[in-house]
Amino acid sequence: MRLAIVLTEGFADWECALLMATARTELGLDVLIATPGGTVVTSMGGLHITPHLPTKTLAPAEFDALVLCGGSTWETAAAPNLTATIRAFHAEDRVVAGICGATLALAASGILNEAGHTGNSAESLSAVAGYHGHEHYREQPQALRSGRLVTAAGTAPISFTAEIFHALGVGSEALDEYLSLYGKEHAAVQAAR
Repeated sequence: MRLAIVLTEGFADWECALLMATARTELGLDVLIATPGGTVVTSMGGLHITPHLPTKTLAPAEFDALVLCGGSTWETAAAPNLTATIRAFHAEDRVVAGICGATLALAASGILNEAGHTGNSAESLSAVAGYHGHEHYREQPQALRSGRLVTAAGTAPISFTAEIFHALGVGSEALDEYLSLYGKEHAAVQAAR
């Protein structure tokens, strides 16, 4: 199984890190990084990433999932137009996932207009031209899976990871328990308050 992870300049380090590490080390999946133009990108935290391929070469026949990582670029004019790629993956029934600002690209492609989804806020998606999925938006802290579409706010990288694996058909109770370990520190903080 192969996952294409799209990273842009200023991508959010934490949003796809657990997904990539778990996919490779726990599940033995192939993870390939794509960037606009195939250029090196730098994360919000200063990591320099050399991609495997440019986004323009992404083809649904070669991947089981297209995952768009969030970051600062998605809300700017520098955001790549991935509409054709997103629609192609969606039309071929591949998993398509976006977290944080990357949900704006999913909204622009039109695939959120008829499916349950979430994101950073309903307001941010409403500002996207071509987005008409208001009635399908769900305000929730966890990622949301609607068939083979997965969306999440930037604060939900753990459930985003889990929902992608379930959408791919490799999720399990044991995997959910493993991923829940990453949220235990937050439960302890909440309980102490």
